[in-house]
Amino acid sequence: MASGIRCLRLLHPAFRSYHGALTRPVSEVSMKTVSGRQHDHRQYSAYPAVPVRHFATKKAKAKGKGQPQARVTVNRALVEDIISLEEVDEDMKSVMEALKDNFNKTLNIRTAPGSLDHITVVTADGKVALNQIGQISMKSPQVILVNMASFPECTAAAIKAIRESGMNLNPEVEGTLIRVPIPKVTREHREMLVKLAKQNTNKAKENLRKVRTNAMNKLKKSKDKTSEDTIRLIEKQISQMADDTVAELDQHLAAKTKELLG
Repeated sequence: MASGIRCLRLLHPAFRSYHGALTRPVSEVSMKTVSGRQHDHRQYSAYPAVPVRHFATKKAKAKGKGQPQARVTVNRALVEDIISLEEVDEDMKSVMEALKDNFNKTLNIRTAPGSLDHITVVTADGKVALNQIGQISMKSPQVILVNMASFPECTAAAIKAIRESGMNLNPEVEGTLIRVPIPKVTREHREMLVKLAKQNTNKAKENLRKVRTNAMNKLKKSKDKTSEDTIRLIEKQISQMADDTVAELDQHLAAKTKELLG
């Protein structure tokens, strides 16, 4: 063992320098002077820098996951000749407003006369609102009356529309007078209203997807005369607008669910 150690000490200095270079960072290995002498001439040996690939650790990779995507803001005035983002925004907002209106009119714990106004009745002359062909009033806190005396021929259609309104109403008819008992506020009734709220929200999301798809299809028609970078940026803006609206729909559903369940 001792002789082996002595042999290592006698190794040529160049070998020791090379070994040391491999154990240091690459930046320190580009050129090394060897102190050994041969025939009274100093020797210089160049060692090529060995490229080192640094692999990302699992911890570093995990850190990048779940990070929010960078948002974009397209100047709408500059892309008006390609697509009107203002119109797309208005169409998406109309989906949101339609859901809010639906929630306010149909999904209430306490049914009121105004909650029947929106019900659409299919008549021989087309679709009309119930409050246009019937006089709606409150007989008591438990009963709503719909007087169809002005349009008696639409009484049957009005009853059908009330039953199919999704409000869990079972109207009763007395000639041209429709009596609408208000359901008791039970846990089952609350859960049924929440279920309807989710269904209406999903339908709103479907309408939102149609708005987004129509906008994207319109954008594709401009690909021949618009740069790919511009098209990609506008697509990202439209998707971002749709995502924001979906988040708003979900927030409104959560608030309505909390209200209904009490």
